[in-house]
Amino acid sequence: MTTTNRDILRLAIPSILANITIPLVGIVDTAIVGHLSNAAAIGGIAIGTMLFDLLYWNFGFLRVGTSGLTAQAYGAGRKDQCHKILAQSTSIALIATAVIWAIQWFFVTAVLAIVPCSAEVAEVARKYFFVRIWAAPATLMLMAMKGWFIGMQDTKSPMAVDILVNVVNMLASYCLAVYTPLSVVGVAWGTLIAQFTGLILAMMIMVFKYGIIHIHLRELRDAMRWQEIRRMMALNGNLFIRSLCFMVVYVGFTSLAGKYGDTELAVSSILMKLFMFFSFFVDGFAYAGEALVGKAFGELNVAGQKSTDIHAIVRSLFNWAIGVGLLFTAVYAVFGKGCIELMTNDTEVLVASTKYIGWLIAMPLISTLAFMWDGVYVGATAGIQIRNSMIWAAVAFVIGYLAMYRLVGVQALYIAYFAHLIARAIYLTVEWKNIGL
Repeated sequence: MTTTNRDILRLAIPSILANITIPLVGIVDTAIVGHLSNAAAIGGIAIGTMLFDLLYWNFGFLRVGTSGLTAQAYGAGRKDQCHKILAQSTSIALIATAVIWAIQWFFVTAVLAIVPCSAEVAEVARKYFFVRIWAAPATLMLMAMKGWFIGMQDTKSPMAVDILVNVVNMLASYCLAVYTPLSVVGVAWGTLIAQFTGLILAMMIMVFKYGIIHIHLRELRDAMRWQEIRRMMALNGNLFIRSLCFMVVYVGFTSLAGKYGDTELAVSSILMKLFMFFSFFVDGFAYAGEALVGKAFGELNVAGQKSTDIHAIVRSLFNWAIGVGLLFTAVYAVFGKGCIELMTNDTEVLVASTKYIGWLIAMPLISTLAFMWDGVYVGATAGIQIRNSMIWAAVAFVIGYLAMYRLVGVQALYIAYFAHLIARAIYLTVEWKNIGL
């Protein structure tokens, strides 16, 4: 096994282990609410969770942008720059928190006015939202810190933080919901407690592992000068547009599925969860790509080393990612129907899902290219190309659906989803010759 492969696995495996704990939280939260209250409460928590998905998705640049910039500074041997990027990204997280808190009432009111739900469901969603919103500083700072850790070639620290957050979330939500008068809203308090617990651990790692005890106000002021922060802001601006395009695809997929009835909505929801389960594994290699490609670009900027090192890293990353894609293609080909049966026993949903098994089998290999290229480009801090790839992907999704829905009905939704993956993969593959040096 080459040094590159060892480095890839060293970075990818902790991220995968952390990722696979994520769906457990949603399962436990749903189970708690499902045993304590009625369908309206379950729906209210689902809507409340969706509100935060919509809100925080737009701030994904805090992790992604920080990761690439830190990896390049690390590769260049610029420890001072690594610390400066941390100060900048966490400061932006706190500024974003102030904005979120300022618009929270308008945001939740606007979304609930658009989303069709009963008054009882909306009331539960509001209660959930207005408790969990106070976790915003911890949530956004953890995004920035996770990106910083990855850029520092350290995926064990964010793994420890993620696992702690998810375990505390499950335990606190259960105890507060079951053993206190908070009932269903205890789930929101559990999430709040978990996020701040994770933030405390992340800060402890900063102190004891990296020796970052505090940042002087003068250093923070210098770090936030426009000359210092403009590269980060330009990259983050492109990544913000990328996030909006992601919403067009993923929110659009769910919304359009709902037009075809409750059964098709249930099927699409289950298939998307299986799509996402695969992504937890390939994302581990994408995170490794962010760290290793960013480090290589940083070394290149300093030493002017040959770009063949970067190409070798990228080839190794794709070998691993494609291997994971082939594995999941085989798993879904053999056990795809069984995976769906694990998630529902509704006969109507099971029958309706059979005509989509082909999409489930094809998805891992098709999406692997897009997911892996994302990690590579983040490491290269190629914000313009990342942005453009998702713009083209969103356009492909919209055109794919509009061109096909009259001909094949709901199948057009899956054609459109795959069109967006293919558009991303093709664009980023073609552009790499201009980025890879």
